Amino acid sequence: MYPRTRAAQTPDKPALVMDDGRVTTYARLEDRSSRVAHALRDLGVRPGDAVALLTDNAPESFEVYWATMRSGFYITAVNHHLKPAEVAYIVDDCGATVLIASAGLAELAEAIGDLTPRIAHRFAFGAEVSGHRPYTDLLDADPLPDDAEQPRGSDMLYSSGTTGRPKGVRTAMLPLRVDEPGDPMSSLTQMLFGVDSDTVYLSMAPIYHAAPLRWCGAVVAWGGTVVMTASFDAEELLRLVEQHRVTHLQVVPTMFVRLLQLPEQVRRRYDLSSLRQAVHAAAPCPPEVKRRMIEWWGPVLTEYYGSTEGNGFTAITSAEWLTHEGSVGRTLLGVAHVCDDDGRELPAGEVGTIYFERETLPFRYHGDPEKTAAAQHPEHETWTAVGDVGYLDDEGYLYLTDRKAFTIISGGVNVYPQEIENVLTLHPAVYDVAVVGLPDDDLGERVAAFVQVREGVSGDDALAAELIEAVRAELAGFKAPRVVHFVDHLPRTPTGKLVKRRLVEAHGG
Repeated sequence: MYPRTRAAQTPDKPALVMDDGRVTTYARLEDRSSRVAHALRDLGVRPGDAVALLTDNAPESFEVYWATMRSGFYITAVNHHLKPAEVAYIVDDCGATVLIASAGLAELAEAIGDLTPRIAHRFAFGAEVSGHRPYTDLLDADPLPDDAEQPRGSDMLYSSGTTGRPKGVRTAMLPLRVDEPGDPMSSLTQMLFGVDSDTVYLSMAPIYHAAPLRWCGAVVAWGGTVVMTASFDAEELLRLVEQHRVTHLQVVPTMFVRLLQLPEQVRRRYDLSSLRQAVHAAAPCPPEVKRRMIEWWGPVLTEYYGSTEGNGFTAITSAEWLTHEGSVGRTLLGVAHVCDDDGRELPAGEVGTIYFERETLPFRYHGDPEKTAAAQHPEHETWTAVGDVGYLDDEGYLYLTDRKAFTIISGGVNVYPQEIENVLTLHPAVYDVAVVGLPDDDLGERVAAFVQVREGVSGDDALAAELIEAVRAELAGFKAPRVVHFVDHLPRTPTGKLVKRRLVEAHGG
């Protein structure tokens, strides 16, 4: 599992390549992560303790990641797009006594200083940060002795907070001992997605998010190479695939939309023949978007459905999806159940809350037993739900309808925003779209669409009427928006998730 095995076999092979040309070899990753691990132990961090990481997409983040993974620590990578008070809440809540920050986030790191009294040791890499010791102080430690105990660590990440305050998720009870590579994420990436030592994986999402952090860790565990960028850019993705002969990449549906919005001559400019797997998740993908991506890239798209909580996992290949359009696949981890609000299991085709059954409780919300209990089925404590709504078909394929918190109840009827967004996403005038329910004295909630138009397009009454009619042509009339608001931008997290509560709060919620 740890870089030492790969460093012994291929010391000069790149483990990580940044888009600015910086390269971290396996030998360097092994040496520096071992030194950081030794230094953290000398500071009193013990198995089961947390280390907080406030970082942009920087190579040092993986040195810290592997230092914790080889020491039985939890690593809490914090969303740096949050406000200082929100960041401080997570840093304090995770119980860390050590914080390691990137100088690229110096202002934020300094702002939380007085708000995080539990932190006894602060370090910063990249440049000087007030109130923080140089990261090189950690690297001054000797590497771990060959006979040192190296229990497996785990991440303890916080949910995105799209529907409320972030929740810390403990998906493993530490300390644990696992040999080569052994943990569920590494096994799934190898068996399902074919990750191996020849893999070149492109990661363009923020490293504090569960999927990129875990995927990058798994690729290194198998001896592959991670190519990481500071942020997402559609044409840059295509260029890097060609330049590095990328075999695997992971995207979210909004990235597919941005790729399809590129001019045809740009899309055809790059050689993408090296791609073996284009993995996507994080949100339901509009069927027309996925169909067009398969036509462009071929049958290399694999979709999966999971969560930070890791309570279940489904996947579906391109070939399967073409015969089960809209599905996120069948379960590979856990058994899926769909239940009504009272916990009664529903038959195939009926929409309800999605639960996954496991042999033991797969996660706990850190310091919040009430939230943990609320995620459990009322009669089966090892069945857990994270708030998603959907249905199963007769063959056991799962279909996501929406987040339960996003469901609109208009005139007593459930309306699922995702299907309306699917209709509008590829409209030629639309750059981005979100559908929410706003308070309505008559209906309880009215369906409202928020639209960011493409450059050069005027968001006016005529376009609003055209969009409403486009929905009516595809869906039942009661699902059509009652109103269309044109906005300059939509509140999305850097991983592409819509923060719909901000729209509701700003427009009468």
